[in-house]
Amino acid sequence: MKNFQTLRFLDLFRRLFESFGINYAVMRKILAVKLTMDGRRTPTIFNQQGKKKKKPEENGFIKSLGMYVLISLFLIPIVIFGENYLYQMSIFFGIVMFMVMTSMISDFSNVLLDIKDKGILQTKPVDKKTISVAKTVHISIYLFFLTAAISGVPIIAGTLKHGILFLVLALLSLIFVNLFIVVVTALIYFFILRYFDGEKLKDIINYVQIGLSVSIAIGYQILGRAFSFVDMNITFSPSWWQFFIPPIWFGAPFELFLGHNTSVYLVNFSLLALIVPVIATLVYIRMMPSFERNLQKLTNNSGKSKRKDRKWKSWLTSVICRSNEEKVFFRFADNMMRNEREFRLKVYPALGLSLVFPFVFMFNAIQMNSYAHMVSSKWYLAIYFSSLMIPNAITMLKYSGKYKGAWIYKTSPIQNLAPVYSAVLKVFIVNLFLPVYLILSMIFVGIFGIKIIDDLLVVFVTAILYTVICSNYLKGTLPFSESFEDAQQSGGLKVLLASLCIAVFTGIHFAVTFIPYGVTIYLVLVLVATIFAWKLAYKTVWNYKNNEMEY
Repeated sequence: MKNFQTLRFLDLFRRLFESFGINYAVMRKILAVKLTMDGRRTPTIFNQQGKKKKKPEENGFIKSLGMYVLISLFLIPIVIFGENYLYQMSIFFGIVMFMVMTSMISDFSNVLLDIKDKGILQTKPVDKKTISVAKTVHISIYLFFLTAAISGVPIIAGTLKHGILFLVLALLSLIFVNLFIVVVTALIYFFILRYFDGEKLKDIINYVQIGLSVSIAIGYQILGRAFSFVDMNITFSPSWWQFFIPPIWFGAPFELFLGHNTSVYLVNFSLLALIVPVIATLVYIRMMPSFERNLQKLTNNSGKSKRKDRKWKSWLTSVICRSNEEKVFFRFADNMMRNEREFRLKVYPALGLSLVFPFVFMFNAIQMNSYAHMVSSKWYLAIYFSSLMIPNAITMLKYSGKYKGAWIYKTSPIQNLAPVYSAVLKVFIVNLFLPVYLILSMIFVGIFGIKIIDDLLVVFVTAILYTVICSNYLKGTLPFSESFEDAQQSGGLKVLLASLCIAVFTGIHFAVTFIPYGVTIYLVLVLVATIFAWKLAYKTVWNYKNNEMEY
């Protein structure tokens, strides 16, 4: 088995683990197996898309870190420009915590809540504490790489600008930040697992993840409100509520040691950055055995797992589906999206963010001017930000925890696969995008008035067109036919580029508002383009002879 560099580094802390009663040798073997499995791509029976085979030792997650390094370049100015350390580093840690926490919710929750290895490990002479610590270290290893990719380049730039003390403070702060994130996430799940079980538990976990995503986005905005601009200078007015904003805790030591500001508030913030993660870790260690026991509730399906098909859904299916094949696949995709827990883990948090982002930008506009000015402006176009969840969700449609059942496509008595793709996209629009859009539309009409109804119709039709554009990510791959283990390899750059299309659509919409009847004309044009694009999106036929797709 490969001797990973991370495990060699971990060997330096062997005595520390053993002092806590951890069987280090066993833990190391468990981690070696987990890291080996992480680096292997599970093949599917439908690799007809001709993807380049990945070498066994390659890891999709490690290869995807380049995207985070690219994003980190935008953090360099925050770190090096100016010497208002509290403001700069609070913003820096706020962004880092936002990105790491969202990644923790979407990518690592399934690892934290994983119970698949218990059937193997618990039948062996391995104590539960060692298994639990191995799981935590496994997550921490990936958090290390993620954090290094996000913050490595800015910290190097900051060290060159501010000196070696900056590097020491940054490294210590990042360690405690990651510790804080892992423990807080685990404790939240612990309390959920304590009081719920079965299918209800799985649903509540999804709701909590949405809440966490929304809270992170709102918290990031509150962080900015802790500072104000006076005569082009950034000022900080201490207040009691700032003690509940963790990024300020981790930004305070920089102002304390580099800015030589010995304010009582800064000392207390710095102590919180040190004490809270340590106390949280100790609490988590004591609760760990109970947490592992409660994880067994995830296998308890005592709740009502079957949901009755609502009449309105049946009526809607008959209205929007043109053929019997499409109706069948619509019901199939509907069941898959509602019952795939891992799909919800990765997509539902983005739904919460889609509800929040439009108001975040509108709130900034109110602060810069006034509420009356915003209502009389064209800020209703901020509803376009709700479409940012579309690329990621569409990309996830090709993955499934039950991907091995994809053989059903080949055995189905159909030649044209267009109904499969169109049905999946329609379910996505009805189940995921439409509820978010309707909620936002009602709020926006209440704010801006009924004058924007035409504009809201344009946004909705544009979102459907945008969905068709993003559906190109499904080409060459059948829906729900790949393992979620391959999801780390999905092109982050492609998703980012697809997100930029929203800016293009928003710009065009903004421009036509200055033309008489421009919105109405634009609505007709977008509607025609959407109908045309929908018909031409997938003209795919399965070739039974060559086992490949033809376009």
